[in-house]
Amino acid sequence: MLWRKLLMTPFLLLVMAGCVEGKQAEPEENASTFQQKGKASYYGPGFHGQTTASGETFDQNELVAAHKKLPFGTLVEVTNLENGESVTVRINDRGPYKPGRIIDLSVEAARRIDLLHDGVTTVEIAEVEE
Repeated sequence: MLWRKLLMTPFLLLVMAGCVEGKQAEPEENASTFQQKGKASYYGPGFHGQTTASGETFDQNELVAAHKKLPFGTLVEVTNLENGESVTVRINDRGPYKPGRIIDLSVEAARRIDLLHDGVTTVEIAEVEE
């Protein structure tokens, strides 16, 4: 047992110093932070007032969105990669159901990132730590 401690000590010192084999140690990514890039669209008028998958009533004027897997209540920042505009939304529904899309935004969220005219754009979404 003691020999393992002695063998590991030089390695641990190198890691703590930030150098392994002459390279700067990379900071670990936070495993709880979710990021994704892909296409976003929006939904609203036809769904306004209907019950979402979370059991809430969908309000197209709130900053909410549908995602296939993120837990309900998760906050994500959605950035339109074509213009740099961002909005923070709360996941309260499931979808989108069209292939190639990663998130469906409410009308208000889509308006804030200038998505209403085109209807679909490339975005990056990142979980917001509370």
